[in-house]
Amino acid sequence: MGTVLDSHFLALTAIVTVGYQLLFFVITALLKFDKVTDFAGSTNFIILAVLTLVLKGTWHFRQVVLSFLVVTWGLRLGLFLLLRILQWGEDRRFDEMRSNLGKLAVFWIFQAVWVWTVSLPVTVVNGIDRDPSVQAADIIGWIMWSVGVSFEATADQQKLTFKNAPENRGKWCNVGLWNISRHPNYFGEILLWWGIFVASTPVLEGSEWLVILGPIFLTLLLLFLSGIPLLEQSADKKFGNVAAYRVYKRTTSPLIPLPPAVYRSLPSWFKSVLLFEFPFYSRNLPEEGSTWNRTRQGGGSDGSKTG
Repeated sequence: MGTVLDSHFLALTAIVTVGYQLLFFVITALLKFDKVTDFAGSTNFIILAVLTLVLKGTWHFRQVVLSFLVVTWGLRLGLFLLLRILQWGEDRRFDEMRSNLGKLAVFWIFQAVWVWTVSLPVTVVNGIDRDPSVQAADIIGWIMWSVGVSFEATADQQKLTFKNAPENRGKWCNVGLWNISRHPNYFGEILLWWGIFVASTPVLEGSEWLVILGPIFLTLLLLFLSGIPLLEQSADKKFGNVAAYRVYKRTTSPLIPLPPAVYRSLPSWFKSVLLFEFPFYSRNLPEEGSTWNRTRQGGGSDGSKTG
């Protein structure tokens, strides 16, 4: 029963993922209902983890723990994103896709690739018969996951609370973890998936090490494509002419949490090479001094940092 199509469940999980995402694509395309998009992605991770664990049937401690970590993350994030979009209304990412079936299909295909690839560590571990005792890598990985999921959950809740406060309407979030990172939720997500990979390494051999493509893919995705670049572009367009926002962006790390005083004092090359402060994150930032008709928006009462 442990071998379904292939010994590591790669074909099975690909088929299940494509089928699951296709179902939600049809729902979205026919009903113009895109509130379940993020829920579909998060719950797909849960399905793959539980399915491979049950089908293999060996129930090794490491398999159970990694599957539990994925399920816990998926449930938390999926429910949070679902409740948030139901509260806020339409998902603005789909404003240009609802009437364009081709763009919508590309999005869902990419989401299927994301789920399958990032799930690789737990998928492969659940298909392996080897069961060495718990090692340092396991514990390190579990700690990384714990810190990462705590960061992500805390950042999500802090931003939601900030956005729901009437006095913060039209302002950017820079409270709590958002005061030491412009994207602390992404830092948490990247860290927790690298933690799952690290915790999988005690059982990996040969080509199985290719599961590292999972966390690499996620990291590249958030750093260069659908994560930070899109949010930086959106924020720069909204607040780029606000003096306090420009100070916030100049003194706040894009990803890795650091005190503003520390980050501000670091050389530019260090920020770019080791802290992911890439120039294209600011390509939509207006030239300083071009327009200052909104300099008071977001200043003062929003808690903006001055350094």
